[in-house]
Amino acid sequence: MPTNFYYIFSPHLINTKSRYMKQLFAIVSCLIFFGSIAQKPKKPSSANLFASFDTAFARVLKDWKAAGFAVAVVEKDKIIYAKGFGYKDYEAKLPVTPNTQFAIGSCTKAFTSSLIGLLDADNKVDIDKPVRNYLPALNFYNNEMNDNITLRDMMCHRTGVSRYDYSWYYFPSHSKDSLMQRMQYMEPSEPLRKKWQYNNFMFMLQGLVTEKITGESWEENIRKKILVPLEMDNTNASLAEWMKAKDISKGYNLKNDSIINKTDYYDIAGMAPAGSINSSVNDMAKWISMWINGGKYKGKEILPSAYLNEAISSQMVMAGGLPGKKADVFMSNYGFGWMLSSYRGHYRVEHGGNIDGFSASTCFFPSDSIGIIVLCNQNGSSVNAIVRNLVSDKLLGLEYRDWQMELYSADTAGKAKAKQALKTMTSIKKTGTKPSHATADYAGIYTAGGKENFEIATNGDSLVMMLPNNKFWLRHFHYDVFQLLDKDDILAKDTSEEGLKIMFAIDESGNIASASMPLEGTVKPIVFTKSAKALPVVKDSLQKYVGDYNLADVVLKAYIKNENKLYLFVPGQPEYELVPNEKDKFSLKGIPGFTVEFTVNAKGEVTELTSVQPNGSFKAVKIIKL
Repeated sequence: MPTNFYYIFSPHLINTKSRYMKQLFAIVSCLIFFGSIAQKPKKPSSANLFASFDTAFARVLKDWKAAGFAVAVVEKDKIIYAKGFGYKDYEAKLPVTPNTQFAIGSCTKAFTSSLIGLLDADNKVDIDKPVRNYLPALNFYNNEMNDNITLRDMMCHRTGVSRYDYSWYYFPSHSKDSLMQRMQYMEPSEPLRKKWQYNNFMFMLQGLVTEKITGESWEENIRKKILVPLEMDNTNASLAEWMKAKDISKGYNLKNDSIINKTDYYDIAGMAPAGSINSSVNDMAKWISMWINGGKYKGKEILPSAYLNEAISSQMVMAGGLPGKKADVFMSNYGFGWMLSSYRGHYRVEHGGNIDGFSASTCFFPSDSIGIIVLCNQNGSSVNAIVRNLVSDKLLGLEYRDWQMELYSADTAGKAKAKQALKTMTSIKKTGTKPSHATADYAGIYTAGGKENFEIATNGDSLVMMLPNNKFWLRHFHYDVFQLLDKDDILAKDTSEEGLKIMFAIDESGNIASASMPLEGTVKPIVFTKSAKALPVVKDSLQKYVGDYNLADVVLKAYIKNENKLYLFVPGQPEYELVPNEKDKFSLKGIPGFTVEFTVNAKGEVTELTSVQPNGSFKAVKIIKL
């Protein structure tokens, strides 16, 4: 027996048989242990390490009725596990692979802020100076915001402006500049830097800054400065490019908590910097590996370490982040495009992503040098969190927790509580009321200050709201308030009082003049001004209105310009374009509440015009030239 082992235990040796035998057993155990180290057995293979997940993930797919998902795990600079589960095309039963492209949604945000970090490192921007230094055309709601909101504020969601997601989701635009113009109408709900409030527009603006500084599109900046250096050749940043890829997933939602239902792809368009990247878990593993390795990929610096350290450090407190019953998560903070927490004693950097039909989670533990990517083709899914946590616990050597059962039970309990809460709600509906106007009077084009607009049209005896990519049916609630219902609600004859409502208002003449909707719950409703829908016309049909009209010895002139547009000129006033919206009836473009109606005799000849305006109606007789 080696003397060094004897002396370790010798102080405890006593001249009793039982203690001697116990001590001898301890020494032999040590010899066996150290001998096993000397043999240096091979580390368990990835296949053995993750073998138990096949059963667990199959259970996740079944219980959550998900079409499919993919997961990849990174350790330092290596992918140690990558696998697909379920189907990328549920109808055709085509399996998910580690190379299948999914929409990653808001996981895009860390890419966008990284571009700002690169510009800051090159002294092309200063993230602590007002963003209007780089976007002079940008106007916020007030001058205090204009003078003080910085790129840093935007990168960590502390501008005081809440989400306003209806603006870009229901009223999309491919122009980032036009989306920027909407900012001046977005009333803040909190003072600057007081409260964390998620805002996709602020990341769109960061993307616009990169375009103005570099002279190239955000998409091209992403490709050149991140995707190409990281060899992410199975990743793109637009719906058009995504549709050209060979291995892409379809998106799904869960109808009635039981039916897997395919959804349309959503074109994020001008809001791309907030969430338009599409990628595979194998490609996203390269992105995460770069973060784990201090901004380097294959030894080459992609992101400056100074920026990287700030990006994954607390810039703004999201919430108190107090631990739950089982103390799994402490703190809840935000960096630059990353959410920060302490998961079961380990520092975690993570961000989720959701867009129609897809959910994503990108996560890494910088102190443990491991990363996990989960991409799923189910809308608003819990699959990502379950898979991420199961893998995290395994890799971090933590005590097993049945995350599948915990989250499934919490989800079931939450839905039950929501149903119970609905039963206890007191109705605010005023029964026995009716709309103030005939159905057709509500029809028209409604436009908000940020140029968001929709059309309300008649469909039989019903009203329909038509948005660029959506349609809602209006059901009378009370007075001039209507509920917005989608097709499924109408077919199911939904009688609930929940959901978005629209309220119409009249002008001094008693006409429907505007509509308001509480699109952002933290501020006052958004007002949409009504204008009549323009009817298609040809030049010949307008010719009969051309001429001079006498209004109390003032001569009004009606004439045609630009081939098919009718104008009215009143001495001392600018000319007015007349927009046709009914037979012989025109509205003044850009001036709500003002119309011009022409009187036509039995021979089809125009004899007079009537100007209808809030302060009355005024007739002008057509001057017949002999």
